Amino acid sequence: MADKMLHAIVNRLAAGHSLERSQWRYLLTLRDDDDKEFLRRSAADIAVSHFGKGIYVRALVEISSYCRNNCNYCGIRCSNKSASRYRLTKEQILNCCKEGDMMGFNTFVLQGGEDPIQDNEWIADVVKSIHAEFPDKAITLSVGERGYDAYRAFREAGACRYLMRHETRDEAHYARLHPANMNASSRRNALLQLKELGYQVGSGMMIGSPYQTIDNLIDDFMFLDELQPHMIGIGPFIPAQNTPFEYFKSGSVEFTILSVSLLRIRFPNALIPATTALATLHPQGRLMAILAGANVVMPNLSPMDVREKYAIYDNKKSNGNESAQQLKGLENELAGIGYYVDYSRGDYVENKK
Repeated sequence: MADKMLHAIVNRLAAGHSLERSQWRYLLTLRDDDDKEFLRRSAADIAVSHFGKGIYVRALVEISSYCRNNCNYCGIRCSNKSASRYRLTKEQILNCCKEGDMMGFNTFVLQGGEDPIQDNEWIADVVKSIHAEFPDKAITLSVGERGYDAYRAFREAGACRYLMRHETRDEAHYARLHPANMNASSRRNALLQLKELGYQVGSGMMIGSPYQTIDNLIDDFMFLDELQPHMIGIGPFIPAQNTPFEYFKSGSVEFTILSVSLLRIRFPNALIPATTALATLHPQGRLMAILAGANVVMPNLSPMDVREKYAIYDNKKSNGNESAQQLKGLENELAGIGYYVDYSRGDYVENKK
């Protein structure tokens, strides 16, 4: 049974209050299985009280495996000569959206590297075309740091959500994960700009990334408290071949689930995905996240012949129940734990309960 201190801190979190560093440290260093189970149940109850048993689905289209950046953890970093490269045409992307529409999806997520060919004007044109054909659908972008004017152009074209993990709040840790031309403050400023432009904004971090410390994670949780994101994406670090971090061990599934629980308790209205990275490391990873408070899944709608080429980490799941074509399998999987697929847009709503 959870102790009084844990109950008091969880009650404070659930009431929407910020925590002190010592309180975050206490939560992130819990060792007792009963305490972790108390957190998981608390998070699951909060998610159900706000969203019911429905799990929102978003159709994921991975538009390019080219990237100008050279992040140390990423399999599509520009210096990886072994990476399989592709970029979808506008017609291919629109065809994916048409297929997704027939399947019942109401959100399209366009994700890709910072491809210099798929520049800001090209992205805006694609978004405008999708919005013209599917005006009632939510369009989410996850295409990296593009600059204020680009974010505004994407917004005017019809994009309404933007996903961009801050990765780590700590400047020194950020520098160990990224090349010298990237910095943590620029990433945080970009997230603030996106909020200013009226996007539903998603941020987050990898759990167990190389050189990450508990203090780094405390900084991350406190930054999210400051940012108040609408969406929070966290998943375990998984190494990628032919990167500086290829021999580092993966992040902990258990610790990722603990983090999902804590974030759900702190952000009861947030849209929190059960990530593909969790499903990659554990066959029940996605269900474990849902039972810890996650409420979004993003089945892969990319063309079949390119899915394995978007290899941001090794052995990434993109078929089976991670595939948009296997929605029946996903429905059965969720039904097995008492949940169901919610095909609505699933917009962030302030004070949803």
